[in-house]
Amino acid sequence: MDPCPFLRIVIENLALRLPSSSSKSSTTSLFYCKIKLKGFPTQFSTIPLLLKENHDGIESRIHAGFSFKKSEFEKLAGKSSARGGICSLKIEIFAKKIGNTSACGFKAGKLLGSVLLQLDLKAVETSFGSNKGCVIQNGWISMKGCGSGKESELHVNVKAEPDPRFVFEFDGEPECSPQVFQVNGNVKQPVFSCKFGFRSSGERILRSRSTLSEPKSRSGCFSGSFTAEKEQLIKERKGWSITIHDLSGSPVALASMVTPFVASPGTDEVSKSNPGAWLILRPGLGTWKPWGRLEAWRERINGADHLGYRFEIIPDGSIDTITLANSTFSKKKGGKFSIDIATGCTPLASPNSSFDFSSTSGSGSEPGSGSWAHLLYRGFVMSSTIEGDGKCSKPEVEIGVQHVTCTEDAAAFVALAAAMDLSMDACRSFSHKLRKELRQPGQDQ
Repeated sequence: MDPCPFLRIVIENLALRLPSSSSKSSTTSLFYCKIKLKGFPTQFSTIPLLLKENHDGIESRIHAGFSFKKSEFEKLAGKSSARGGICSLKIEIFAKKIGNTSACGFKAGKLLGSVLLQLDLKAVETSFGSNKGCVIQNGWISMKGCGSGKESELHVNVKAEPDPRFVFEFDGEPECSPQVFQVNGNVKQPVFSCKFGFRSSGERILRSRSTLSEPKSRSGCFSGSFTAEKEQLIKERKGWSITIHDLSGSPVALASMVTPFVASPGTDEVSKSNPGAWLILRPGLGTWKPWGRLEAWRERINGADHLGYRFEIIPDGSIDTITLANSTFSKKKGGKFSIDIATGCTPLASPNSSFDFSSTSGSGSEPGSGSWAHLLYRGFVMSSTIEGDGKCSKPEVEIGVQHVTCTEDAAAFVALAAAMDLSMDACRSFSHKLRKELRQPGQDQ
């Protein structure tokens, strides 16, 4: 099956020029912007300041991106039809004093002005399903508002480009061992099956780096009460695994919980200081090879429960890891786990190539590739939907075609999506009872 057509609007190469009268104060300020497109979360980015005489110092960098599937774009175009198929992209520019410790992140800045770009959706739509993108804006634009003078300008490049993706959908919750379908429009084709299970307490696929992965030995004297030890045993979730099989029944990816999800002392919660962890593994040379590591925990942000996560890729032959995602989303509302690195896509595969997931394939990486992770994981990599607490979750997974060269590539991302979804349950308060599929035989949690 061919990948689904997606479109990506990319904002890149931002730079700021201010009046000469502002040059002294500008050297002590940090400049950033808010990039707004209706229907999408606001995105933030820093902006370099250029001196008036330096016209060639514009940094080539992607600052933000907005992605559309065909149905989402048609919905946006329908809402914009009354305005002649035009919608607006707004960029607001702020300045913040360097060293202002009272301002956390992109906050407490002074609004300098804004620019408004009109997006001709009819012209943009031609990029769907094609090899070519289109340039919407490339050059300097005068800033408006907040007393910004004629010399206040923002350089911006905005373009629309095709961004085809493979889309997969779980036919049920991961712990129920569902099938996984590849989706293209109204067509669904089974490509994988999942098997959820528990590792025996003595089995260890790979040793976790966390000291919590190995239980501490008991001392000869009664250093702790039996009640405290029993409570600690109850307040942990461990040994979960989910194996992804292809249509022939061969295992092609595995997510294994290698660090238990343990309640922090005196609480019923898994904390950021003591997260649980999964290893995502791929088959190779008759054994399982580590591909990535996912950590998850629960934290409070502005009084609301959130799920925090960190995903690291494990390059072949390296002891170092590379962090690809580190964020949070609401446990009540759910959200989207995403790996989207705004450094530009690398053309490792043709955007128009199709891939037959029913065909036999080999390993997607060669021994000794060393720095392959630095080269491969750029631009949009993958995303997966996560439902909020108490809701039926059937993850939908999107993977950029440039990151799929064989069945195992796709299966690894599907296993990662399953692990992320299961982490919602693993991080639930220990005062709540898990569904029976998640409890080991004989466990009354």
